Amino acid sequence: MLNQEELNRIVESIRAAESQTSAEIRVCVARKCKQNPLDAAYRKFKQLKMDTTALRNSVLIYVAPNDHKAAVVGDSGIDEAAKEGFWDLVLDDMLSYFKDERICDGICQGVEKVGELIKARYPVMKDDVNELCDEVILDEE
Repeated sequence: MLNQEELNRIVESIRAAESQTSAEIRVCVARKCKQNPLDAAYRKFKQLKMDTTALRNSVLIYVAPNDHKAAVVGDSGIDEAAKEGFWDLVLDDMLSYFKDERICDGICQGVEKVGELIKARYPVMKDDVNELCDEVILDEE
C-alpha cells in the first residue's frame, strides 16, 4: 500500500484543495475491492456519513491499487457541478499514474482536479468549517 510519507503527501493535497473551497474531499485506499469499485465507493461514502455535510458538497476518491480499481463519488451538490464525463476524466488521469505504479501521484492529481471543480461551485467561505477529517482512510476489509 502507501507509506507514511505518501499518506502525508495526500493529506497535504487534500488540505491544499480544501483551502480554496468550502467542499470536502476524502480519500479511501482499500486493500481489496472484490466488487464494482463504484458500488464499494458508494457504500464507503455512506458509511463515512459523507452525505451529511451542510451543503451536500463532499467527494470521495476511492482506490484499491492492488486490484487496479478506483471510483470517485460526489454528493448531490457536487454531482450538479460536474459536467458529463468529468468523473471519468479524473479516473482516467489517476489510472494513467497507477499503471506506472505511481499511486500517490495519481491520487494527488485526482484530488487536485476535484479541487479545481469544486472551488468554482463552492468557494471558501469566511466562516468555513472543516466538516470531515482530511486523513486518508485505510480500508483493510
